[in-house]
Amino acid sequence: MRKLSLVVLLALVAPLLFQGTSWAYPIKNAPVLTGSPLYSSGPLPRTSCPEQPVEAGDVASAKRYLTPLVSCLNDVWSAQFKRAGIPFVAPTVKFITKPQRACGDKWGKYVQAIYCNPTRQIVFLLDKSVMSNAEDLFLMDVIAHEYGHHVQNLAGMWKAYNNLPGRGRSEYDEQTRRHELQAECLAGAFIGSVWSSLDRSTDDWRALLEADRRSGDETTDARDHGKGRNIANWLNRGFKAAGPAACNSWIAGASMVA
Repeated sequence: MRKLSLVVLLALVAPLLFQGTSWAYPIKNAPVLTGSPLYSSGPLPRTSCPEQPVEAGDVASAKRYLTPLVSCLNDVWSAQFKRAGIPFVAPTVKFITKPQRACGDKWGKYVQAIYCNPTRQIVFLLDKSVMSNAEDLFLMDVIAHEYGHHVQNLAGMWKAYNNLPGRGRSEYDEQTRRHELQAECLAGAFIGSVWSSLDRSTDDWRALLEADRRSGDETTDARDHGKGRNIANWLNRGFKAAGPAACNSWIAGASMVA
């Protein structure tokens, strides 16, 4: 069952574990996915969202960093939903320091955060692996990605995705990749909308894209998030557009969602 949205840890792991074939399963007869009013709602509002100081290894400072970000995400996406004519409800957010059961399932091996769609809750694991790089854009990307799943949920996309017919594992995996890559694009759109208020350089952005390139399905035994180059591509698409129009992964060609 598709209960959890899993974010693969952006580990600095490079070896290619397999060579896969790109399957093409176009999404048809799912207008909620392919024609959502969010796509035509325009760029996200340019919002000031300065980052709070965060120290590597300091969980309390990470919470102080992430909490205002959630408020910014609420402000940005609530305004966008109003434009699109879709009701908005803010998610709840929970921070944990050790893996635990969430959304009815055991915490996964490569999971940094999850979004539980039945309860509309983001659960964020602040463990040693993430806290060692807390000062870069990784924290912002993860929380914005999980919030992207909340956007999908409120827009009816999650339910439509969950109800898609499948003809085997390869099609199921491709649908899941489209779902995850869209969330990463929505994360990029948010970051792009607040970028001018961040004390960041182009090098910071390039470092995040490079981290995405090293975090794809090549580093795991699953094919549910996409190759690293595609994760980075969808993040960058959203960032450049600073809006959801760039994030229609459901009509993208197979190579873009491999």
